[in-house]
Amino acid sequence: MDVNGIAAVVTGSASGLGEATARELARRGAKVAIFDRDAARGEQVAAEIGGIFCDVDVTSDDKVRSAFEKARAAHGQERVLVNCAGVANAAKTVSRDKETKAARFYPLQQFELAVQINLIGSFRCIANAAFGMVDLAPLEDGEKGVIINTASVAAEDGQIGQAAYSASKGGVLAMTLPIARDLMGEGIRVNTILPGVFKTPMVAMMPPTVQDALGAQVPFPKRLGRPEEYAELACFLIENSYMNAASVRLDGGIRMAPR
Repeated sequence: MDVNGIAAVVTGSASGLGEATARELARRGAKVAIFDRDAARGEQVAAEIGGIFCDVDVTSDDKVRSAFEKARAAHGQERVLVNCAGVANAAKTVSRDKETKAARFYPLQQFELAVQINLIGSFRCIANAAFGMVDLAPLEDGEKGVIINTASVAAEDGQIGQAAYSASKGGVLAMTLPIARDLMGEGIRVNTILPGVFKTPMVAMMPPTVQDALGAQVPFPKRLGRPEEYAELACFLIENSYMNAASVRLDGGIRMAPR
């Protein structure tokens, strides 16, 4: 699919992987809607790329529906959705207090939050986008739209404390094929990216020594991933019409150790 002139929605695009993707799509000529909860930063990014900002909480049916309505009123029905909105948290299934050694129960609200945002939030946006895409006029090869999801290498290499995060991202990975099959008769492709250790705003706040240590774990190249590299892969998956139902690791060859 040629993205020049088409409408695109990128969730979680006020920062990190989503922002880089929104900028790259805009550079290639797409009309981009920034979906995020950070209004100040989202408005700034939208202004810089000539897009539109939509205040979104992906756990809310009403807010997601309203955001798509706003984006479509400005740019028309989107042909591209890139899901980057997500949250990372960590807690062991059973932990112990450092001082008393007493066992502590897993904070279930953390598990629920990860699933609500990373998994259900992604599907909520997929369903809304696909519902609008199915009535579009088909392009070359009968293509109507493309959906890109973001999982994580933690979907396959979950570390200690990542039960909730890995489960939520594993769900994103697992639903790629069935959703692609659901939508194949409607001319909509679905692919998923599994990023490794990237220099996102959260990682950038870590001390340089910690960032260097993380990068040194990558087989090659021995560095953190750059958000622009995620954006380039997302655009490749969008533009190459034979890429469908694919789940692609973008990780420099890393396989995560237990901790």
